[in-house]
Amino acid sequence: MRKTIVAIALLLAAAPVADSARAQEPPGGRKGTGLPVPRYVSLKTDRVNLREGPSKDHRTRWVFQRAGLPVEIVAEYETWRRIRDAEGTEGWVLHSLLSGRRTALVMPWAKEAMTLPLQSEPGEKSAILARLEPGVVTNVKSCSAAWCRVAVFDGDQEFEGYIRQDRLWGVYPNETVE
Repeated sequence: MRKTIVAIALLLAAAPVADSARAQEPPGGRKGTGLPVPRYVSLKTDRVNLREGPSKDHRTRWVFQRAGLPVEIVAEYETWRRIRDAEGTEGWVLHSLLSGRRTALVMPWAKEAMTLPLQSEPGEKSAILARLEPGVVTNVKSCSAAWCRVAVFDGDQEFEGYIRQDRLWGVYPNETVE
């Protein structure tokens, strides 16, 4: 029997700011952790304010309401990180609201209703453990050779299996995750 994992409604609870508002870049040089930029991380809490600039004095553009949602760090300034979500929205968040835990979204760009197989082994011919809808958040366990081992939760049940890397937003093409 095949099980369908239902997509969890995403993310943004506030309206975007007016088009005339522009995100401000940090003054002076860019200081940060020295870790690679860009890189993927995830949201640590269920409430993360996305700000126009790197301080609490800047207006909030969006409020993310989903811990574990993957985001891409595209810049760093002191304790602030400029992030981009799967829809391309960018803004600044405090570093303490981010986690190094790797997560990914299943094909958030898909427009039509569909499901994608979670395979028991890397490869299209392995057994299907579950079918995932676009927008499902997965925990990335590892990636190599164009396949990622991921875990997803459906209520009390966890499914762990493999999905093609090019079907995930939250890992780079051909990236090895250990």
